[in-house]
Amino acid sequence: MSLAAAVEAESELFSASGPDNDERAYNGGGVEAIVDIQPPFDGPSADNGPKAGPRQHLRPTAASEKPAVGERGPSLASEPAPQQRSGAREMDEEPRILERSEHPVSRRQISTNALKVLYRLHRSGYKAYLVGGGVRDLMLGRRPKDFDICTDARPNELRRLFRNGRIIGRRFRLAHIIFRDGVVEVSTFRRTPDPNDQRGGPGDLLITSDNTFGTPREDAFRRDFTINALFYSIANFSVIDYVGGIDDLRNKLVRVIGSPGVRFCEDPVRMLRACEFAGRLGFTIETATQEAIQEHRDELRKAAPARVTEELLQLLRSSRAGASVQWMLELGVLEVLLPEVLAVIDASRRGAGDFTSILPTLDALMVEKREIPDQVLLATLLLPQIMLWRFDLETATGRFMRSGEFHEMVGETLEGFLDRFAIPKLTKAAMVQGLEGFHRLCDGRWTHNRRARFANKPYFDDALLLFEILVRATGEGREVLDQWQAVARKRRRRPEPYVGAKPRRRRRRR
Repeated sequence: MSLAAAVEAESELFSASGPDNDERAYNGGGVEAIVDIQPPFDGPSADNGPKAGPRQHLRPTAASEKPAVGERGPSLASEPAPQQRSGAREMDEEPRILERSEHPVSRRQISTNALKVLYRLHRSGYKAYLVGGGVRDLMLGRRPKDFDICTDARPNELRRLFRNGRIIGRRFRLAHIIFRDGVVEVSTFRRTPDPNDQRGGPGDLLITSDNTFGTPREDAFRRDFTINALFYSIANFSVIDYVGGIDDLRNKLVRVIGSPGVRFCEDPVRMLRACEFAGRLGFTIETATQEAIQEHRDELRKAAPARVTEELLQLLRSSRAGASVQWMLELGVLEVLLPEVLAVIDASRRGAGDFTSILPTLDALMVEKREIPDQVLLATLLLPQIMLWRFDLETATGRFMRSGEFHEMVGETLEGFLDRFAIPKLTKAAMVQGLEGFHRLCDGRWTHNRRARFANKPYFDDALLLFEILVRATGEGREVLDQWQAVARKRRRRPEPYVGAKPRRRRRRR
């Protein structure tokens, strides 16, 4: 099925319904957002850069506008092109600097370990900046999940400076400063590497080595998005912006630094990250960036499967997976990366069930702080395809699918999925067992004793979690779920330890 047909069928598959959807303020299926630690950034008014309006959907508005298979959709421009690029800055412009009184970033919000690293670098005569998502989230009044640091100290100098430091990476060498309660990542300022130093063929822009050191300005311009290229200086507590990220934060805009087409060919994973940031932050994606994602989405097949898998798991744990996957659908990334998820559309059309709330349900579980292992996250993406195939077979045969048939179906579904992602063997085995256990939970022919024995299987918890996700998403099977959860609670009830006389010591053999 083509992207155009998919989007025409469902324009808001994975987002919660409600008035806020028009403004792209996805709220995880009705779950309230986590309270920010301080008011969002509202610095001095900018002289340039448009306000970001509602996202422009890619759904054609008339039959004559439908793109043919393999062609790009209609233009996405929501503002005139010259204005939309006005927020970006050029390489030779002076940086925009916000003094301490002009921004909300405070040292009280930065982790103690990160402050220790920043101050040691500064006192040793090096530049020390907090960078990336940590600065972005603090400017927005959000709580960062980690704090990354950038400096002009080289990796070998970092190793000498921090006895608790370790140099890691080949493509991108950096230092991990290890503390008892966490790790602080420190990288050296870099610049765009020489294409002749890469391992790709002629005309291939893919970056395979990124260890060319540079200046803070060069480092800012080699980063992916403007909102991720802000620096917080520990020397004077200012925020430094070389690329126009301050304006884009205010305008809620995800914009690639430089030419989007070139940057996506250098690192295709950036396309996935653009969708993730737009969904997680409730931002819109700048027009040229959207068009470049549509045009270069097939480049994702060149990306390292390990990096794609890491980004996908991070997206699924963000509590905004529904909105992020909606962006992937509209920009064609879903067709390339996760075609299995498009089975949601077919399932709704053919009466196999409404699975559009699976990802919002997953987001709700994340907000509830539920522990969900990787194998369950990945298996959740396959549920629509598996349920559709099971529906087809059971409709044709008039009986419940046998375990052997289900095993073959899971293997066939995983075959293409595993080609696109780097999944450890143990995780793959756990996915298969969890899905097969889930299938058995759906069978109503259980006695009480058989339920109790099955609850002791090592994969029962994964199977039960998948079953809970499906029930909460579809609203069907609640009574059966309650029965299985009662069995699980009873299984976990352990007798109190005996506190009487001390146990007799075992006689030692001579």
